[in-house]
Amino acid sequence: MSDDKTSPLESKEHQILKALKLVLTDVVKDTATQPGLKHPLSDRTIEGIRQCLKLISARERELIEDSGKTMDMRPYYTDEPKKNVVVPITRIGRGKKDPKDK
Repeated sequence: MSDDKTSPLESKEHQILKALKLVLTDVVKDTATQPGLKHPLSDRTIEGIRQCLKLISARERELIEDSGKTMDMRPYYTDEPKKNVVVPITRIGRGKKDPKDK
């Protein structure tokens, strides 16, 4: 692996993996058949495509984890409410005792 400072999503290796994944999934889509018909690709070829896609995904995961990032790259709306709530430290403290509780 090279010592360049590019992020894993910009590296040449990631670009190659992405291109391979796109081509393999396009082959699967282009050769899809109706239920009940024989698939034009052999079972061995289909299994080979599955194995290639698994290897590509595993390597992509390794590249991202090695860079210290996570695979949690889901789209979100900018106006979507945040799941984390920040509580100012000035509001943290012991509750005041109610004189009625004695």
